[in-house]
Amino acid sequence: MTATANATPLVALRDLSVRFVSRDATMHAVNGVDLDLAAGKVLCILGESGSGKSVTLRALMKLLPRSARVTGRIEVAGRDVQAMNERQLQDFRGGDVAMIFQEPMTALDPVFTIGQQIAETVMRHEGATRAAGMARALELLELVQIPSAKRRLAAYPHELSGGLRQRAMIAVALACRPKLLLADEPTTALDATVQIQVLLLLRKLQEQLGMGVIFVTHDLGVAGEIADRVAVMYAGRVVEEGPVGAMMRGPLHPYPRGLLGATVHGGMRGQRLTTIPGAPPSLETLPTGCSFAPRCAEAEPACLAGVPEPRSPVPGRSARCIKVAAG
Repeated sequence: MTATANATPLVALRDLSVRFVSRDATMHAVNGVDLDLAAGKVLCILGESGSGKSVTLRALMKLLPRSARVTGRIEVAGRDVQAMNERQLQDFRGGDVAMIFQEPMTALDPVFTIGQQIAETVMRHEGATRAAGMARALELLELVQIPSAKRRLAAYPHELSGGLRQRAMIAVALACRPKLLLADEPTTALDATVQIQVLLLLRKLQEQLGMGVIFVTHDLGVAGEIADRVAVMYAGRVVEEGPVGAMMRGPLHPYPRGLLGATVHGGMRGQRLTTIPGAPPSLETLPTGCSFAPRCAEAEPACLAGVPEPRSPVPGRSARCIKVAAG
């Protein structure tokens, strides 16, 4: 992604690669990712399981296990994340950048009330008193539209429904007014009605607070609801990137075209869904050339000659496919 002219991107990833090394194998989870996110914008990283979406997100906060080998450059708000020491990371996480996880029951602490968990974050990062922290907690629960917010301050996570827990986790993430919000499939475990409520809430809060957001999902419908731009990942690489409207109307790469063809939407009654044959490649032994070629109906021998470089037919859009004409 190219940042707006004369503007420094909020997030800049350059040639980001992540390997997980064990005695038995090396997993090539992320392979040379370049992405920018402008301040106040929403980027959706889209792809099926194992494509490298969540690993990319966790690399931004240095939350990967010790077995991970991370190379490339990660900059957030002009700061080199790779160069941060542990104390700097503690200030960075929850301060400049915050994360909403997929499952709030494992992310929220079961032995502390919702109010205590929000107040603790404010006290740690802003030096507030407990009273000020609890006042901020109440303000945040009201901001994320939790009913009876004052009473919910004293509730434990298990006492809330799935939708309310997700809103509470959003409140925790927003406690210190982060510049960047990372959301790792935060609506996957919710039913459709609650899912759309949470998506609309996130979009409203993002616009209201002026945050940059990176939203990970496997759902094209979710991307269409919340994103400004979409980056589609496959086998650890970004295979297409561009504005959400243009991507939904006409993907350039065969993989997002296949995803769009396999998605149910209005007016499809009686129609047969198309499918993408085969399965994603093993991250231990990626194929030579384009990783999608073994599943691609349009593949030709040249696709296996080497990993395609991104091609940009028009400004602001790119795809890793030899059949895309460069502008």
